[in-house]
Amino acid sequence: MRLCVCTGVLLLIACAVVGAQEKGDAATIRALEMKWTESYKQHSIDILSSLLADDFVITVEDGNVYSKAGYISHTADGSVHVDVAEMSDLKVRIHGDTAIVTGAYHEKGTANGKPYEYHDRLTDVWMKTASKWQVIASHYSVPTKQ
Repeated sequence: MRLCVCTGVLLLIACAVVGAQEKGDAATIRALEMKWTESYKQHSIDILSSLLADDFVITVEDGNVYSKAGYISHTADGSVHVDVAEMSDLKVRIHGDTAIVTGAYHEKGTANGKPYEYHDRLTDVWMKTASKWQVIASHYSVPTKQ
């Protein structure tokens, strides 16, 4: 009987520790999403580069697909000025060393002197390797209804 009680207590403690770690990881991922958004807005290539895995791939609103190098070049484009870059409705789901983020994104600015504005939905995939989270894939799309 004592063995069953001890085993049950140990399982509860283990579940609590895993749950706390997942909540901590979710908070970390949310913070990294905000850091990514701000580094994109500010054209902070060094920060952005550290957040993206080497095999990172992103599909943007117009259907173009970029690798890490392509996305960094796109971000560094001086003809684009981002005035607003904000995320909302973020949901983080942790599955071991993988995190899936879904949410909404709003961007407004000018490109080649012409104003633009996006209201998107997003899905980002983060992976933890060597105790460091990096985004490995991202997809942005414009909803048909807003």
